[in-house]
Amino acid sequence: MNENINVKVGLKIRVERQKRKISQEKLAELAELNRNSVGLIERGETNVTLKNLENIANALNIDIKELFNFVI
Repeated sequence: MNENINVKVGLKIRVERQKRKISQEKLAELAELNRNSVGLIERGETNVTLKNLENIANALNIDIKELFNFVI
């Protein structure tokens, strides 16, 4: 797997979000982001800040380190 880190983290966020059956819009609301940002992050099209990763992890109710566990 030769994907860059943005793509890997974005895919992990998408998988975790979908497991919880919540929309991008709902995740954005819970993480205090806008929906477009969530889409960009999930597609690996942007560098996500550590603060936003923390907000996303909290919104998904997981430890931030789980966003770097790429065995999905």
